Amino acid sequence: MTVQPLLPLIDSHCHIVFREFDDDLAVVAERWRKAGVCALLHACVEPAEIPGIRALADRFPELRYSVGVHPLDPQHWASNTVDVLREAALADSRVVAIGELGLDLYRAKNLQDQLQMLTAQLNLAEELQLPVIIHCRDAAAEMVDLLQSRKSKGHHISGVMHCWGGTAAEMELFLEFGLFISFSGTVTFPKAQETHQCARQVPATRYLVETDCPFLSPVPRRGKRNEPAMVLHVAERVAELRGESLEQVCLQSSANAAQLFALPYQAPA
Repeated sequence: MTVQPLLPLIDSHCHIVFREFDDDLAVVAERWRKAGVCALLHACVEPAEIPGIRALADRFPELRYSVGVHPLDPQHWASNTVDVLREAALADSRVVAIGELGLDLYRAKNLQDQLQMLTAQLNLAEELQLPVIIHCRDAAAEMVDLLQSRKSKGHHISGVMHCWGGTAAEMELFLEFGLFISFSGTVTFPKAQETHQCARQVPATRYLVETDCPFLSPVPRRGKRNEPAMVLHVAERVAELRGESLEQVCLQSSANAAQLFALPYQAPA
């Protein structure tokens, strides 16, 4: 990392419950704190993870989490899954979002099954007045259609398009729904020109930064395990693309994340 940040930073999407962190999580935590990461949002991909994520929140007071089912995990969806997610969310005030939910037509083509899971979770988020964490890969048109249909029926949504990898035109559509755009390590990849343009173009009050660790390690650690401290590389690249200081990006992205997810962050005086 070329610059040590003067201000706290938020990793708005991570998966440290995964086994990749079983052997050295205490050291990983030391590194994220040294890098200035003052808050983390841990995304959930299926209900069996919830006890483990809750234990991490007990261990790390800067961590908040979501509950949900990933679109590529339909095997974890059952008739009572919404009730399980609702119970978990109501039982712990550290649950600040529903997700990771969404659509993924890159790795699977079971659109109707994914739409069923997605719609049920969107309804739950609306019921509980929680934001959503949206995974959307090769499915922007289908996602827009669903959100537009729901909007026309009076349904409201707040949340984030996580790990953004769409076009600038697609980004504008999701911004119109009131959603935030979150940049991961992909924004550091030299060939990710569309993502670079989105980082330049997104309004200052509508973007977040994340790692999605242990996946998508940013340059210069590409190919290695990702971890929350590496969100600093993401913030650095976003600052370069926007022609802003790292301090500006740390302040703005953290304020945005704290606003959306009620994370434990206090802007410096």
